Amino acid sequence: MLTSIEICSGAGGQALGLERAGFEHLALVELEPQPCQTLRFNRPQWPVFEADVHEFSALPYRDEVDLFAGGVPCPPFSLAGKQLGADDERDLFPEALRLIGECRPRAIMLENVRGLLSPKFETYRASLNQRLEEMGYSPQWQLLQAADYLVPQLRPRVVCVALPIGSEASQRFAWPQARGHRITVGEALESMMGAAGWEGAGAWAAAANEVAPTLVGGSKKHGGADLGPTRAKAAWAQLGVNGLTLAEDPPPPGFVGSPRLTVAMAAVIQGFPPDWVFCGRKTAAYRQVGNAFPPPVAMAVGRAIATALS
Repeated sequence: MLTSIEICSGAGGQALGLERAGFEHLALVELEPQPCQTLRFNRPQWPVFEADVHEFSALPYRDEVDLFAGGVPCPPFSLAGKQLGADDERDLFPEALRLIGECRPRAIMLENVRGLLSPKFETYRASLNQRLEEMGYSPQWQLLQAADYLVPQLRPRVVCVALPIGSEASQRFAWPQARGHRITVGEALESMMGAAGWEGAGAWAAAANEVAPTLVGGSKKHGGADLGPTRAKAAWAQLGVNGLTLAEDPPPPGFVGSPRLTVAMAAVIQGFPPDWVFCGRKTAAYRQVGNAFPPPVAMAVGRAIATALS
């Protein structure tokens, strides 16, 4: 087995994808209690550290780690935020670089929002590249669309993969190919929409024949149990989904109108398996879903890294 350390693990989207790609987790670091509960509930064997990344040390794992991974917080670079970058106290790229220097992994995988590739952060990216190169790594950046990897959602994500400069692994690495078929919302959710006996599930699924807009999880201060801002809700309405709130259960027999998603349905839209349980009440559980890195995308990139390393 290849080994990995992951920071900012959240509810386990990246961790699950990397597990499927053949990585054994040495440590998963997450600050928030409820995502930690989710990780422990679904994978009791995973070594979960409920800790601030600033206080975590990777020195005990020095030269034992094949992959250092993390989805560092997005708000410093999000187009929907103030885009403060390095001036945002939530910017954890410096901590990621510190931990990389401590454990000296064979490969690095960091993901973030599309905004990180904007011209505004060109100097910031150049600084990250320089630091990685000084540590002996050759970084590559790529914008990936989750829908290209069998996730029924657009969700563009920026991924940085770094491998040792001049190594065979660096020469072998290739970004994963997009899959030919895109899964629609109707394909993904028809069985779940009809699970309680709603007779209209089939007709609804046939009409919901596009991939979903990007799910928005929000933060503690912003975002609740709905499907995002006005534009996102309008896009969901085009798919026959009421995005104003989330439902506790699937539509019952005789239901008329546009159904709402449950947390479990939203998780499937994010690429989680239907049996992945999110701990906490509805809003907290949905926030974990909306902020996750889709497991199929993490698996695709993880397999590409594993192939390069082996």
